[in-house]
Parts: sequence; C-alpha cells; structure tokens
Amino acid sequence: MLKRLYPYRFEIFFFSQVAILFGSLIVPSIIFETFLSPALFLLNLLAGIVLLSKQKKTMWLLVLLLIISALLLGSNLIETTNEALVGLIEMGTYFLFYVVVTSEIIKQVWRAKKVSKNVIFGLVSGYISLGLIGFFICLSIEMAYPNSFSGLIEGISITENLMYYSYITLLTIGYGDILPISALAHKAAILIGLMGQIYLVVITAIVVGKYINQSSE
Repeated sequence: MLKRLYPYRFEIFFFSQVAILFGSLIVPSIIFETFLSPALFLLNLLAGIVLLSKQKKTMWLLVLLLIISALLLGSNLIETTNEALVGLIEMGTYFLFYVVVTSEIIKQVWRAKKVSKNVIFGLVSGYISLGLIGFFICLSIEMAYPNSFSGLIEGISITENLMYYSYITLLTIGYGDILPISALAHKAAILIGLMGQIYLVVITAIVVGKYINQSSE
C-alpha cells in the first residue's frame, strides 16, 4: 500500500495541509474545530508516514507520534483532569512531527536531480509546514503563558487566530492586528520570520536554479 502511494507522497501531503488550512471555509467553525480539524491533523500524520516510508526508522517514529496523537484525541473527547497538560503534549507531538517531516521534505527537494511536479508540490508543502511549525510554537506559548499575544479576535478560536498570525509572520506581511507582547512571543515571531525568509532564499533558489539548468539542457 505504501509503495503504491509513495509516488504521490507530496501531492497527498500537500492536499491534507490545504484541508487543514482552509477547511473552516467550507465547514462551520465549531464543527471544524471540534471534530474535523483533529481528524485532518491525524490524516496529515498518515500522509507524513507515506512521505517517509522509505526511511524506516523515521517512519516508525511518525507511527509512534500518530498513536500518541490518536490517544490524546481520545482523551480530549472525554473529560480529563488536566486538559492543559494534554494540550501541551499534543502541541509537542505535532511540533516534532512537522520538524521531522519538513527536514525530510527539504532533503528530498534538495537531492532531486530534476524539477518535476512532485518537487514543486514538495517545495510548497515544505513552506506550508514551516507555517504549521510556527503555529504550534505560538499556540504552545499562549497555552503556557496566556495573553502572550494581543489583538486576538473574539468570536474566532485561538487556533484560527494564531494560525493566521503564524502565516502572516512567515510571509512577512505583518499587518499588525495581532501582536506578540511577551519576550517569548517576540522570539517566536523572529524565528518564524527567519524560517520563511531562509526557506525562500535558499531552498526555492536551489529549485529555480535546477529548473533553469534543466531547461537549458
């Protein structure tokens, strides 16, 4: 099964990410946040396992993270005595997942000899993953130290607010509607901005260079 899906690994991973980012535009926000979003993150974990299926040790690490995430999701569906702790473990699990997967995507894109559709999907997926890493960093900070960010819009969940903030910072748009106000949040904003710029300057430039060389041959 994994061998059949492997040639389409980047497409599967990309579309599962798009569903996480824009699913709330189709499904009512309450339903999406409560039920669909956790399921989509698990689906993204599964897509990550397909992506790393040829790296056996790393793949089994992702399988372990998937099991942990599924167990945490189950505990969230019932009343728990320490929701904050469960939430932080969940954030740490997803943070580790996206760090591992993003590094692997960068390696695969870097080592690609030809720029194909797969490489383009991988390039975009890597950038989206950086935004999700930033999101989990910001969400973990806000959970551990409430009110680390100002300007969060009432009526919109904290996850939607901080997802938006992470990508606006990654893209260096910086509207200024949501602001980091603690020292830790400031450092997170710097880190997210740097990740986005380094990725665009280095990884994207390498792919463009390969494409130019490929076209001239």
